[in-house]
Amino acid sequence: MDLTLGIGLLAATLTTLAFLPQVVRTWRRRSAEDLSAGTFLLLFTGIILWLLYGVLRRDPIIILANAVGMALVGSLLLMIWRFSRQRLLSDRR
Repeated sequence: MDLTLGIGLLAATLTTLAFLPQVVRTWRRRSAEDLSAGTFLLLFTGIILWLLYGVLRRDPIIILANAVGMALVGSLLLMIWRFSRQRLLSDRR
C-alpha cells in the first residue's frame, strides 16, 4: 500500500467513524433534543453527493466511507425525528 492510499484510508475511517459516538449517545439517552436537524440534513445531502461522486469515479474508498457515513447520519436523522415526535406526543398528555 502506498502512502497516498494509506492517508486516504485513514482519513476516510476517522471522518466516517466520528459520527459513531453521537449515534451511540443519542440512542442511549433516547433524546436528540440538542441536535440540529437542519445541520444533519445538509450533511446527509453532502454525503449522498460524495457517494455519487465516488460511484462516478469508481473510487472504493470514497464509496465505502460515504456509504457508512450516510448510514450513521441517516440513523441520527431518524432518531431526531422519532425522539422529537415521542416528546411531542408525551407533552400532549
